[in-house]
Amino acid sequence: MNNKIHVDNDIRIAETLPAKFYKNQEIFEIVKEKIFLRCWHWIGDESMISEKNLTLPINLYPEFLDEPIVIIRDEKNDISFLSNVCTHRGNILVKEKCISKKITCSYHGRRFNNKGVFEFMPEFNETKNFPRECENLYKFPSYSWKKLLFLGLNPGFKIENVLNKIENRIGFLPLNYIKPDLKLSKDYYIDANWALYCDNYLEGFHVPFVHKDLNEVLDYKNYQTEIDDFFNLQIGYGKNKSECFEIPKSHKDFGKNIAAYYYWIFPNLMLNFYPWGISINLVCPLSKSKSKILFRSYVFNESKLNLGASGDLDKVEIEDEEIVQNVQKGIKSSFYSTGRFSPSMEKGVHHFHLLISKFLNNK
Repeated sequence: MNNKIHVDNDIRIAETLPAKFYKNQEIFEIVKEKIFLRCWHWIGDESMISEKNLTLPINLYPEFLDEPIVIIRDEKNDISFLSNVCTHRGNILVKEKCISKKITCSYHGRRFNNKGVFEFMPEFNETKNFPRECENLYKFPSYSWKKLLFLGLNPGFKIENVLNKIENRIGFLPLNYIKPDLKLSKDYYIDANWALYCDNYLEGFHVPFVHKDLNEVLDYKNYQTEIDDFFNLQIGYGKNKSECFEIPKSHKDFGKNIAAYYYWIFPNLMLNFYPWGISINLVCPLSKSKSKILFRSYVFNESKLNLGASGDLDKVEIEDEEIVQNVQKGIKSSFYSTGRFSPSMEKGVHHFHLLISKFLNNK
């Protein structure tokens, strides 16, 4: 089967991703290798690994990539992301959270320090050319930003370039004081391909039709999308100035009634900035037609909660899920193949589809 996908650079003549992208199992498997293994992924925040010498096993997208990883904060407070697979016979090394300066395999006793460097292996005295560099645990690229943790598998771009540009825009917010809010955090499961959820997020075109309440507080006429390398920004303007950001005079957006900055980072991460803090959506593929949405909130100003564009995020989420699941049913039709873009309202979707086509078509 020919899995090449072409999306034209010119949005005026481009066609959307073909229906086969969302419903073909072979393409779904290729997406793992060519997109998710080549990108950065949000893991959580520093509160999950707050103690020195803490060792925490995680599984990155367990129903999709199924990549075993161990996070370690050493005695110097440095945080490392290491492969949680023994370099001898592939045993899982750390099975539960613990405090330790060493990692010792429970299968044959191979030992590593908390930087992942090989230290000792019994009964290997006669083995030639040992140890080699590959005996050490693989160390994943990682980056910490405003207490949020990011991990790269074999990334094709630098996450710091993306986050630095985001900070240049929203750096006036007190992000160093964000705290996770468990009451505002939950998981959603939807019967739809992960990319359909992203498609929907990446345009405000649907707001007047799908989100009646949100449309009452957003100024749809001024909705704006800005495209950048491996990420884009949607700006939601508010009708009520008191529910918008207090933007300093030195800022490029001073004088504008901005209610929300909606950032998307390729391929599946949304960072939504509101006057009260950040809501994060992470879209986790489960199968070609099922996804899990991790919804997490970080607050720095509780007095601004539930106002304006963030008035009822749960309701907005349910409305989005309903329409996305309806699209999933529609693309199964034998008579739907591909669509066209609105140059004024679907720049973000076009950008997403363009990146998908480029990543999939790279050797």
